[in-house]
Amino acid sequence: MTYQPATNRYDQMEYRRCGNSGIKLSAFSLGLWHNFGHNSDFENSRNLIKTAFDNGITHFDLANNYGPPPGSAEECLGKILKLDFKNHRDEMIISSKAGYTMWDGPYGDWGSKKYLVSSLDQSLKRMDLDYVDIFYHHRPDPETPLEETMAALNLIVQQGKALYVGISNYRPAEAEKAFKILKEMGTPCLIHQPKYSMFERWVEDGLLDLLGKEHVGCIPFSPLAQGLLTDKYLNGIPADSRVATSGQFLNANHITPEVLEKIYALNNIAKERGQKLAQMALAWILRDPRVTSVLIGSSKPEQILDSIKALENTSFSKEELNNIDLILK
Repeated sequence: MTYQPATNRYDQMEYRRCGNSGIKLSAFSLGLWHNFGHNSDFENSRNLIKTAFDNGITHFDLANNYGPPPGSAEECLGKILKLDFKNHRDEMIISSKAGYTMWDGPYGDWGSKKYLVSSLDQSLKRMDLDYVDIFYHHRPDPETPLEETMAALNLIVQQGKALYVGISNYRPAEAEKAFKILKEMGTPCLIHQPKYSMFERWVEDGLLDLLGKEHVGCIPFSPLAQGLLTDKYLNGIPADSRVATSGQFLNANHITPEVLEKIYALNNIAKERGQKLAQMALAWILRDPRVTSVLIGSSKPEQILDSIKALENTSFSKEELNNIDLILK
């Protein structure tokens, strides 16, 4: 049976202007970092994309190395687009990135023009697309001149392989230089994707101010600190959690008594607000008008619906913010 998206899908979601551009992004974007690789249940992956789209999420975020194995998330999305979204491509913002190791040899990593152009060509083949809406440089390259990396992003737009460009994981000083170079080339930076959560607040030390000043969008990733900012670990480590199954980016050593104490205290504030801890953690990021969208990952459709409920209350009293700061210190 042909997939018919919900007719009221755009009524469910808030859309925010992305910097100084014509683009608005859904307040939540779906990241395809996990749960879309070859080892994932394809029908579940399909349901995740449909659930997101049915509820007004229009932005789907990938990278060349998402999977596992690398490349498989893009292949998975390509199949889903062909099966279910042939008539809806123009309603979707699809982004990809390059900057981490993708293939052997000196041209499969970092930020050279050779790597970025080749990588995007591969990504487009995997997804069977003519272009992506946003293409990011995934991390700064300490050896390639920034001018070369930004020239590659500019070239990709000139070639029609991406409509907009962004950067990810850049600190304020290098981000500012990147913005200046891109602006001079006539391809302004649309968006910056930093790691940001209640537990990781470096963006507040200059980056958010810079993005506001330069009119560049912001889309934080890892807003729930790999699941720490949920009620998942309040009563021990569940068997199906990332800590128990993977342990690559989050393991039992991260769940210290001090961290648990903070999670309990934050959970109490969330309860008083009538929210789950995860919803409050997402709302806390979205309270800042400089944030365009927040990237969520999901293994079950219900988790997407749960996250969207954070939009029901994104305002915080001064007292709540002070109490949160005291806990996090």
